[in-house]
Amino acid sequence: MSPREVAWRASRAGRSLLSHGGRGATSDADLFGTPEADWDAALAKFRECAGRPILLDRGRAAVIAREHPAGVEQVIAAAERVAGGRFAYFGYPEVMLPERIDWHYDPHSKVGWPVVPASRIDHRTADGDPKWIWELNRLQHLTWLAEAWLFTGEERFGDAAFRQLDSWIEQNPPGIGIGWRGAFEAGVRSISIAVALQGLRDSPALTTARFRAVVRVLAESARRCWDERSRFSSANNHLVGEMAGLATVSILLPDLARAESWEKDAIRVLSAEAGRQILPDGAGAEQAMGYQIFTSELLLTVAALLTLRDGRPPPELIAAVDRSADFIAALVGDRDPEPHYGDDDEGFALRLGAEPVRTARDHLGTVGAVTRNTAARRVGRTTLSAAWMNYARTEPVSGAESFPEPGPRSFYALHGGLVVLRAGARRLTVDVGPLGYLSLAAHGHADALAVTLSIDGDDVIGDPGTGSYYRHPDWRAAHRGTRAHATVCVDGLDQSVVGGPFLWTEHARVRVRSVDLERCVVDAEHSGYSRLSQPVVHRRWLIAPPDRGSILVVDLIAGRGRHEVRTSWPLSPSLDVTPLEGGHLASRDGEPILQLVHSASSELIRYEVRGDAQLGLGWWSRRLESREPAWLVGGYCTGDVPVVVASVLNPLDERMAWAEDLTVGVRDGCLIASWREGSAENRVEINHSIGHASRNGDVVWNVSL
Repeated sequence: MSPREVAWRASRAGRSLLSHGGRGATSDADLFGTPEADWDAALAKFRECAGRPILLDRGRAAVIAREHPAGVEQVIAAAERVAGGRFAYFGYPEVMLPERIDWHYDPHSKVGWPVVPASRIDHRTADGDPKWIWELNRLQHLTWLAEAWLFTGEERFGDAAFRQLDSWIEQNPPGIGIGWRGAFEAGVRSISIAVALQGLRDSPALTTARFRAVVRVLAESARRCWDERSRFSSANNHLVGEMAGLATVSILLPDLARAESWEKDAIRVLSAEAGRQILPDGAGAEQAMGYQIFTSELLLTVAALLTLRDGRPPPELIAAVDRSADFIAALVGDRDPEPHYGDDDEGFALRLGAEPVRTARDHLGTVGAVTRNTAARRVGRTTLSAAWMNYARTEPVSGAESFPEPGPRSFYALHGGLVVLRAGARRLTVDVGPLGYLSLAAHGHADALAVTLSIDGDDVIGDPGTGSYYRHPDWRAAHRGTRAHATVCVDGLDQSVVGGPFLWTEHARVRVRSVDLERCVVDAEHSGYSRLSQPVVHRRWLIAPPDRGSILVVDLIAGRGRHEVRTSWPLSPSLDVTPLEGGHLASRDGEPILQLVHSASSELIRYEVRGDAQLGLGWWSRRLESREPAWLVGGYCTGDVPVVVASVLNPLDERMAWAEDLTVGVRDGCLIASWREGSAENRVEINHSIGHASRNGDVVWNVSL
C-alpha cells in the first residue's frame, strides 16, 4: 500500500467518524438545489423518463418476452423465489428469510452483524462471512422483481420489491451497518436500486413518499461514492464500482443538484481507470478473470446508459471493454472451457438475467450487444442481459448474422502475461504474468509459470479455483498457494510471501526469455525463491510442437544449496487417476484421457492426493465457498542444485501411444530429456546456459523410429 493510499484512507476514516458526530442530513431543497422540493413533480418527471435514458421498459419487455421466452421464464422464477424470501449466493445452499428480512443477519454463520457505524465494524475478524451479507445487501435481486413486474403486469412483484426496499432503508440508515462498510458496496448497490426503480416507475406501489425515501438513499450513496472513493488503491475494481454507482445515479436522476458534476467526475475517473484496469492487450490488470469480467461490465453498464441517453458513450470505456472482449474471446475460442485464474467472487455489475454466475460467453454476449464487437458476437451467448442491453445500440443484433471463422489461434498477451498455445482441439496456457495488481496483488494467486490443458472443450489440467474468502481461512491459504497450482514448489513454500487474505508482501517476478508461437515453445523463469537463505531461480520450458501429440515440460531449479522440488498437476474433478510406474493415468468414465510421466535428475517420488482436508490439497472450487475432491498429482525430489524435473503430458487419443522410460539430466551445458512413445524415440535438447539469451534454436526435438 503506497503512502498516498495510507494517507487517503486515514482521511476517509476521520471524515467518517466526524460525520457520525455532527454532519446533518442533506435537506430536500439542497438535494435538488431549489428553494423548495416538489417530490410529486420529481416523481412525474421520473415516470416520464424526462431527460434520462430508459433501460427497463414495458414495451421492450413485451418484445423480449416474445423473443426470449426461456430466459424470461427463468427471471420470473427467480423473482418468485426472492419475493418469497428465498436467497442463494455463491456455493452456499439456499436459505429462507422471514417476510420482514433482517438485513444484518447471516443465517449460514448464525451471526447478527452489529447495527453500529460501519467504520467501527471490522469485517476481517468477525465470526460471520461478510461476503454473504454484502451480497444480500447489494439488493441485486430487485431488478428481477422489476423485470417480473414488466413481463407479467402482476402487482405482487412491485409490492415485494418496495416492501423489501422499505425495510432495507429503515434498517440501514446512511453509514450504519455492514451494508455501508465502504463506498464500494454503496456504489454497486446503487446501480441495482436505480435501474430497478426505473423498471418499477409505473407500479402503483411507487408512491411519492417511497420515491423520496429511495432517491435520498441514492443521493447519499452517490455522495459517499465520491467523498469516500478508493483513491490510490491497488484494489481498484473498488474505485470502478464506486464511480459506476455514482455515474448511474447521476444519469438516472439528473434532477439532483450535484448530478451534472458527479457525472462529469465519475466519467473522468472511469475513463482513466479503464486504461489501467484493462491492459493494452486486453488482459485484466488484477490477474483474475472473474474480476476482469466484473470490471468490464461495470464500465459497460455506464457506457450503455450514456448510449441510451444521447448515443455518445466515452470512447475510453468502449475501447477498454472491446479490448477485454477481444482477449477473452481469443482465450475461450469456439469451444474451449471457461478460463479460471486468480480470484473469482462471482461479482455482477447488474443482474438482468437469472444465471447464478456470469460466464465468459455470457459476458461476451452482453458486450457484443452494446459495442457490436465482432469477436464477442461470434463467441458470446445471448442472455436476457444481452437482450436488454441490445437496446443500447440502434442496430439490433440479428440471429441471422454470420461472422468470419478465424479458427483457433495461439497468442501471447505480453502485458497480461498469458501464453495460449493451440493445436487442433488442444488448448494450453502458460502464466508468465505478474502476481497481481500493484503492491497488494489482492486477487492474484502464487501460480507463476502455471500451465493449464484442455482437450476437446474439457478441462484436464486447470486452476483449482478460489475456495473461500472469509469463511474458511485454511481454504483461502491453500487455493492461493503454489502447491495447488500446476507449477513447481520449492521447500514447501509459496513463490510469493503472503501478508494477509488479500495481501502479498513479496512478489515472484517473472522474466520471459522467449515465446515461440509457431513452434509452441515457452521459456520463462521467476525469482520468487531468491529470498531463501540459499536462493534459487525456477526456470520452466514448455515445449508442445503442434504436429506432436505429447507435451514436454522441463523445470530447472538453479542457484545454491539443497532443496526439495515438487511439481503439481491439478486435474479436473471429472477425472479418475490410476498410479503407474513413473507417472499417472487420468481417465474419464473409464476412457483414458491423459498420461503423465515424471522424471528428475535426482531420485523422484510420485505422489497423488485427493480431498485432503488437513493439507487443503486435492480440491477443486467451481464456486466461492464450495469445493469438491479432485486429484492433484506430481512428483518430488530432494537434491543439490541444479535440479531438473521433466514431465511428459501425453494426451491419449486413438493412437494410444504410451510414453515410457523418461529420463532427464544435464550434459555439456544442455538439458536432455528422452523417452519412448510407442516405437518412437524422443530426445529433446535445451541449451540452458546461465545468462544465455534464449533463441528458437535452443530447443531441439529429435524423433527416431
